[in-house]
Amino acid sequence: MHLLLVEDDTLVAQGLCRSLRQEGYTVEHSGTIKHALQSLASNEIELVILDLGLPDGDGSTILQHIKQRVNVIPVVILTARGSIDDKVQGLDMGADDYLAKPFDPAELFARLRVASRRINKAHTSTLQCDDVVMDTSAHTVFANQRPLTLPRKEYMLLKALMENQGRVLSKQQLENKLYQWGEEVGSNAIEVHIHHLRKKFPSDFIKTLRGIGYVVGKR
Repeated sequence: MHLLLVEDDTLVAQGLCRSLRQEGYTVEHSGTIKHALQSLASNEIELVILDLGLPDGDGSTILQHIKQRVNVIPVVILTARGSIDDKVQGLDMGADDYLAKPFDPAELFARLRVASRRINKAHTSTLQCDDVVMDTSAHTVFANQRPLTLPRKEYMLLKALMENQGRVLSKQQLENKLYQWGEEVGSNAIEVHIHHLRKKFPSDFIKTLRGIGYVVGKR
């Protein structure tokens, strides 16, 4: 899951990013409202952890922006404002959960799992395209009823394509789904992953539209 952490405290952000990645999240970090809005506009963010006290304004601005989008995503507020009134206000503004600092990381991860389950309930866990079936809850892939074991990046790439059947995804869109913010990406990384996937599926399963991107399923 691609998660955006909005936190201006560098030490807190570094520790959280490290722990979240160990939990299996793809994490992008923003320390300001401006940067967070840029990330939300350019990347496929699925979940947000939001601090309210940011150097360029109140984080509630980001929450309001998210709730006005067509594709609304869950927001967990993580802030030093811990009064009951603050919590009520945050939840009334549309936050899915509210956790005050100082916090126990185990509790944060539990709350994120609840938010993730809400997302999973909103979207079927089974994706199918031709003879390829993916269960995103069990993290399994079958091709012609034969189970396949895919490395993490190949699995994420296949999932992105199958979630967007018939829609062409550009190289940049796929990179945003597979890699962390600031992570070095080889110029031909996506091409390499596509090459490896094609060895495991029918040759015409993943189609290339030269100069545009990649697609599975009928257009």
